[in-house]
Amino acid sequence: MNNPLILGIDPGKTGALAFLYSNRALFIEDMPVIGKEVNGALTADMLREFTPTHAYIEAVNSFGMGRQSAFNFGQGVGVIKGVLGALAIPYSSVTPTKWKKEFSLNRDKNASRLAAIRLFPDNAGQFARKKDDGRAEAALIALWGRRHGAV
Repeated sequence: MNNPLILGIDPGKTGALAFLYSNRALFIEDMPVIGKEVNGALTADMLREFTPTHAYIEAVNSFGMGRQSAFNFGQGVGVIKGVLGALAIPYSSVTPTKWKKEFSLNRDKNASRLAAIRLFPDNAGQFARKKDDGRAEAALIALWGRRHGAV
C-alpha cells in the first residue's frame, strides 16, 4: 500500500477517531454519538470513507466508573469493535500505560493535548480547547500504532 492509513480510537462519547496517513497527514473526527450512545451507522460510514488498514483502540477499564457509566462505555466500545469487525478492518487494543509511555505522559489530559499540538502542529487548532483531549489522545494512539504496529 502506498499510503497505509492508521486509525487511533479514544473510545467513549467524548472520544474521537484519528486517521493518520504515513505522510503524517491527520484527519480527526469526534466520536459520533446520539444521546449517550456511540452511533454505529455514522461510525461505519466514516470508516467506509477512510478505509483504515489497521485500527488501534485504547484498552481502558471501567475502574472508578459508576455502573451505568461503565455499561454505556462498554457498549460504545462494543459498537466500535462490531463496526470494525463487520467492515473487516483489523484492530489491536493498546493500554493507556503503554501508549502514554511513548510520549512521556501520565493521566493529565492537558499534557496529552500539549503533546498532540507539538507533534501535529498543522492540526494544533483541533487540540486547542480543554475538551479536545479525546482528539489529542486518539491522534497520539494513531501515532503510537504507526510506530509500533505491523503496518
